[in-house]
Parts: sequence; structure tokens; C-alpha cells
Amino acid sequence: MKLIVQIPCFNEEKTLPLVVAEIPRSIPGIDKVEIQVIDDGSTDNTVDTAIACGVDHIIQNGHNKGLARSFQSGIESALNLGADIIVNTDGDNQYSGASIPDLVRPIVENRADIAIGDRNPGENREFSWAKRQLQKFGTHVVRSLAQVDVSDAVSGFRAYSRDAALTINVMTRFSYTTETLIHAGQHGLKVVSVPVSTNPTTRPSRLAKSTIRFLQKQLVTILRSYFMYRSLSAFLWAGILMITIGLLPVVRFLYFYAIGDGDGRIQSLVLGSMFLLAGYITVVIAFLSDALATNRRLTESVLQRLRRLEQDTQPPPANPQLQSSGQRDDDIQ
Repeated sequence: MKLIVQIPCFNEEKTLPLVVAEIPRSIPGIDKVEIQVIDDGSTDNTVDTAIACGVDHIIQNGHNKGLARSFQSGIESALNLGADIIVNTDGDNQYSGASIPDLVRPIVENRADIAIGDRNPGENREFSWAKRQLQKFGTHVVRSLAQVDVSDAVSGFRAYSRDAALTINVMTRFSYTTETLIHAGQHGLKVVSVPVSTNPTTRPSRLAKSTIRFLQKQLVTILRSYFMYRSLSAFLWAGILMITIGLLPVVRFLYFYAIGDGDGRIQSLVLGSMFLLAGYITVVIAFLSDALATNRRLTESVLQRLRRLEQDTQPPPANPQLQSSGQRDDDIQ
């Protein structure tokens, strides 16, 4: 069984040696451990540092593409390299590499498809009080929408089985954490949380410029994923609510009209008609969105089969250490 530990990096020359040094090269149940660095257009010596650290594979983005796309590039490369399990960790040395054996154990033992490293964010004193409360609330929201039992939804320290990795399709540039969890829940994948150790903070997060900005982006990602996979229930209940609201003033108008006191109450009819029309349109949108969601699921199924065929037929890269993730010549460094 082959494990590839991938490390998305952007200007991490100072912390990357610490990350690589902590990754164990021998793990029970794993025959081979390899390390892969995804350099997201770094302007420092991240690539040279990775080579000096002896990592097995390096992917270079021609320019900064964002964490989510770097994550997806790493997943695709690891699958092409024949990984049976893929672990994702951060280049800032936030997560302890010593926890990797614990993280992969549920997958090695076929008890899970995805294992999420639980930093115990509600009690972790490395986080501020406000951040701890936001982490709790965000995890609760994601757990409810994704219908998976996780305790640290935005943890980037996670392990994927090969089958789970083949289903991943990250659509956002911001972050893959919440989107992939909702995706996993909708595809019936087994997700478990594993307590992991963390290291002292080395630098502020670069994922967003402020907590408010981070929350905005996470909210957009959650809503986008929710409407993508559960559009029928989202729009249908909204439409039914508007129809119900619209019926109330219409019934009020009809009542007064029936008793001969309808003059001057036309505004109730107008208001109710507006809500009824909006509700009707929303219900129609619900069923159209559900049709699109069904088509997306079929497309993902076809894509997954194509990926499997590619893994069976695609030869390994000519240069197994240094690769480029770009599709155009100007992306290759």
C-alpha cells in the first residue's frame, strides 16, 4: 500500500524543512511513503528547499492559483503516481507529522474513506476565543449540511482513500475543506474525525486577510455547495413559504369581498398575488435546479470512471520529481 503526503506551499521555505522532517517514512500497514510538494507560484526558495529536503515529487504552478486548485492538482498527481492513500497537510507546520499514522489508520483498516484531523478547535489555546467560537459554529453548520460527523470541519490535515480521492471535484479557488466535506456527504462516503497534535503557530494564516473576509468566503462556499447538491429542498421550501405568505392577504381580501366590504382592500390582493407569483417561480426553479443537480451527479459519475481508466492506462511522468501542473507553455517553469 502506497501513501503520498502532499504539501501545498506558497512561500514556505522557512517552515517546509520542519514539515518534511516530521513526516514518518515508515508506518504500520503502509509499504511505501512518498512526499509531494505543490508549489503555488512561490517567489522565495520553496522549490529549492523542497529539493534539498529530499521530497519525492514537486509540482510547480506557473503562477499563484490558490489553495483549492493546488490541492486538486496534488490529488490528481498523487493518483497518477499510484497512491492508495493521500494525506494533505499544510506547509506552515501547523500539523504534527507524528499524527499521520493515527490519521491513516481508519483508512488502512477499511473503517473510513476520509479521515479528518481534529485539532479540538473549541479548546485549542493556539486560537483566540472568538476563533474558537467561530470554529465551533462553522463545524456545526457544515456537519448539518453535509450530514457527516466531524468535529473540525476546516482542518486541512486529512487523509483520503484512493476511491474517495477519485470523486473529488473542487470548484472554488478559496479552500477545499468545507466543499469536499459536503461533497463526501452527498456521495455517501464514510468520514471520521481523528484527534491530532498541532505545533505552535509560526505565522498568521494567509487564507484570508481578516476573520470577516474568511467567514464571507466560507459562507459563499457552503451555500454554493448546498445549492449545488440539495437545491430541491432549498428552493422548494422557500417557494412553499412564499406561497403560504401570499395566500394570507388573498384569503383576507376574498373574505372581505364576500361580505361586501372589499372596497379599498385591493392592496391585499396585489401583495398576495406578488408573493404567489414569486413562490410559483421559486418552486419551478427548485425542480429545474434538481434536474441540473441530477445531471451533475451523472457527470461526476462519468468523470470518476474516466479517471479510473486514466489511472489504468496513463504512464508515470517522465521526470517523477519535478512537474508542472499547468496546461499551457507559459505555466511551465
